[in-house]
Amino acid sequence: MSNGELISKHAGVSESIADGDDGELTELADRVLTTARRLGADSGETAINRSQGFSVNVRMGEVETIEHNRDKSLVVTVYFGHKTGSASTSDFGAAAVEDTVRAACTIARYTASDDCAGLADAEDLATEIRELDLDHPWDITVEQAIDLAGECEGSARGFDARITNSEGAAVSTHRGTEIYANTHGFVGCSSGTRHSISCAVVGGQDNTMQRDYWYSSVRDFKELEPAGSVGEMAARRTIRRLGAHKIKSTQCPVLYEAPVAASLLAHFISAIRGSALYRKATFLLDQLGKPLFAEDISIGEYPHLPKAIGSSNYDGEGVATRTRNIVQAGILDSYVLDSYSARKLGMKTTGDAGGVRNLCIQSGNNDLSAMIRDMDTGLLVTELIGSGVNNVTGDYSRGAVGFWVQNGEIQHSVEEVTVAGNLKDMFRQIVAVGSDVDTRGNIRSGSILLEQITVAGD
Repeated sequence: MSNGELISKHAGVSESIADGDDGELTELADRVLTTARRLGADSGETAINRSQGFSVNVRMGEVETIEHNRDKSLVVTVYFGHKTGSASTSDFGAAAVEDTVRAACTIARYTASDDCAGLADAEDLATEIRELDLDHPWDITVEQAIDLAGECEGSARGFDARITNSEGAAVSTHRGTEIYANTHGFVGCSSGTRHSISCAVVGGQDNTMQRDYWYSSVRDFKELEPAGSVGEMAARRTIRRLGAHKIKSTQCPVLYEAPVAASLLAHFISAIRGSALYRKATFLLDQLGKPLFAEDISIGEYPHLPKAIGSSNYDGEGVATRTRNIVQAGILDSYVLDSYSARKLGMKTTGDAGGVRNLCIQSGNNDLSAMIRDMDTGLLVTELIGSGVNNVTGDYSRGAVGFWVQNGEIQHSVEEVTVAGNLKDMFRQIVAVGSDVDTRGNIRSGSILLEQITVAGD
């Protein structure tokens, strides 16, 4: 079965089940839902996952670990009216599946009724399936993976005499298949891969040590960065951190390097998620249609990007995903809702059960070097430490590592400082987004420059 293929009789669509393991999972999903009906459930849904892969880790030129994984899971949720029960198992045997469905039904009979509980509305389910090109199995042996990891670490350790130790280099490959089905007649099947090479090393100078890392992660193994390049980048990032020291507390511009800039957008999404909104546990309550960012900032969701980590034709409830604006010209245009939270808020689902998919902030034309020059004087943040973020108040305080910039040039590395503020204010302080977009994760962002926030040091 090709990636993203939909097998459904919903809305008149009917496609044959492919032979092989995917077909077996589809038949299992049908058996789960048939059993739920037989046991009295009014409706139900099931998510079945199976994955396999392996990873190797090489440290100081020696194989440290080889891990194989072969996982599977089945989750069933049933509804007796608006009463809900869920149960799960990793045993796909007939008796275990029967017991799991029966357990979910028993739970449902004893739970309180909730008018917002239930399947996604049938008219919202996906009927159009795009080829997203997510499935690229890597026919690599363990021995070949060990060689790649060794090449990666060797490149890092040989880059500079100040690289004194290593946390290791790793190569991993993973492939998974997911089935989602419900009693509206929807059955969706998708398969996808993810492959990575990573390295972390330690450098020493003047009785001090620093560490840093780098990695490449893609759907298609042919697009991985060369192993030697990953190791060299890990070494470069480590060496540039040597000689770090504190700076005095100040208010100044702060530039978040692209890999850490995504965390700012993650905090934003958490604050406009339906579950936080209906619980009134967010600092962005009642902000729909209001300006949260500068006028030149737009943020959107792009779930159909080929080969992207977050791409999917439907969400965790089978609802069709769509390209959409969340922030347009600085104004909050939409929340992030699944069916339950949408009903709680008297709104429609945005197709985000399971989270947003390929969140992107509109980037500018300047790369990181140009943004450093434009910042002139301030702090470049390359790593964040701790999780001091309050989603209710928006208060933000995180340890940071990076570089002090003066006259548009990096002067020295910085450690043991804290960047602090309120996220609502920080969003309005975003004045530029770089062209150096990090595409390795579900949130895609270039480096983000904030006009001025508090940096606490000495």
